[in-house]
Amino acid sequence: MNRTEFVVVTAIILFVAFCLGWFAHWLVHRFSRVSQSDVDQLERMSQELHEAEETRDQAITYLQQREAELTNQLAQTEAERAAAMDGLREARQEAEEMRAWMERNQQHS
Repeated sequence: MNRTEFVVVTAIILFVAFCLGWFAHWLVHRFSRVSQSDVDQLERMSQELHEAEETRDQAITYLQQREAELTNQLAQTEAERAAAMDGLREARQEAEEMRAWMERNQQHS
């Protein structure tokens, strides 16, 4: 193989490589092309996702506030119940003391 044949064969190989590269680029571009409707749909979905996240955050905030209110009400109710139980205990003790006093007075009479 002389120098001229080597240059021609190299040129043909490079041309074939160029053609294969161009064809591969064309195929990739053809199959990865995104239409405007797809982009619009992605933007709409992105906006809906953002709105859903905001709604979720608002719901979480509302639930946390509501939980704090209910916890506070529960603590108040527990305190009232404890006070009522203490009052009832004292009333029973006084009633028992009154019965004992009345029984002693009846026995002495």
